[in-house]
Amino acid sequence: MTKRISRPDLPLDGILVLDFSQFLAGPVSAMRLADLGARVIKIERPNGGDIGRTLAFAGLESDGDTLSFHIMNRNKESFAADLKNPDSLDQVWKLIEKADVIIQNFRPGVIERLGLGYEDVKKVNPKIIYGSATGYGSIGPFKDRPGQDLLAQSISGLPWLNGRVGDPPIPVGLAVADIFTSTHLAHGVTALLLRRERTGVGGLVESSLLEAMLDLQFELISSNLFDPNVVVKRGAGNSAHAFLPAPYGLYPCSDGYLAIAMTPIPRLGELLGVDLNVYVDPKSWWSEQEVIMKLLSSMLITRKVEEWLQVLDAADIWCAPVLTLPELVEHEGFKALDMTQETKRVGKDGKSEVLIQTTRSPIRIDGRTVKSEKGAPHVGEDTESIRQEFNL
Repeated sequence: MTKRISRPDLPLDGILVLDFSQFLAGPVSAMRLADLGARVIKIERPNGGDIGRTLAFAGLESDGDTLSFHIMNRNKESFAADLKNPDSLDQVWKLIEKADVIIQNFRPGVIERLGLGYEDVKKVNPKIIYGSATGYGSIGPFKDRPGQDLLAQSISGLPWLNGRVGDPPIPVGLAVADIFTSTHLAHGVTALLLRRERTGVGGLVESSLLEAMLDLQFELISSNLFDPNVVVKRGAGNSAHAFLPAPYGLYPCSDGYLAIAMTPIPRLGELLGVDLNVYVDPKSWWSEQEVIMKLLSSMLITRKVEEWLQVLDAADIWCAPVLTLPELVEHEGFKALDMTQETKRVGKDGKSEVLIQTTRSPIRIDGRTVKSEKGAPHVGEDTESIRQEFNL
């Protein structure tokens, strides 16, 4: 296992972040900053807190909060504040005066109506780095739609890239819009922190679920802008990519599935024991995609995944097993990456210890993994200690 990096060695140690966001894109962005050493204070409603405390991935909960909340809000403190209450708002403003970063993901116009928009905040704290995540940006016909992952995927056209010819649109089965947005927002915040070190000037960074999905498709959109005839035409057979020819795809073997990427068809046929020399011309890998894939499938189904891997790996063919979730977490390759960590917090009963197994930050710094044992806070858990510390 790799060594962990200690908190004082983390690059954002000493940075104070106020996290006004809820559920996924904003909280995960703040979590990424916390993983890199920032102190994150989550500003929550006194009654109920972040709605993410009740929106459960796979219906899983622990100690009164969803598993999703636990894993998205590790490394944070919680300050309970009613933003519509003048006394609470006054305390929040005192925190803002001392903060380095704000993260928020309200719908466009909401944070401004609360008097906490960027233009208001920078008058009080000109050096603030203000990170704002929305569903579709602050202008345009989509701006008032609910900022939700499936909806953003759908508007971006992403579901038409998945599946094969004849299939309906198939969305990605993970919150990719939220997750990518969180990464872009954290990236922008760290960039503005660097600029502030050079210039002393704060700034506003904005991103949205839709922009993250458009960026994810930069090759496709750029190709269409270059040549409008480039449109999505999903592949046949075992195809895994609308814009790559045979053999690129997933193939059933006798005990599972094998992924094969870019490989000359005649060479692959030779290794599998099927004559494909008629397909020497790479253009035929497009025109005869379905036929080629059927021929490959007829051979691959006859043996186990591991047997084919031995043959193909030895020939330096780009291939890999298609692992199930249980196979992944038990695999030595997964364990070698040391991708998990355990967070802890005191239970709501004040006695028990709540342990949550989750993934770590995917970043290594100076050869060491970034992990922390601090679990997600209870609503308002740190309110009194923060009041005393900051003389609120």
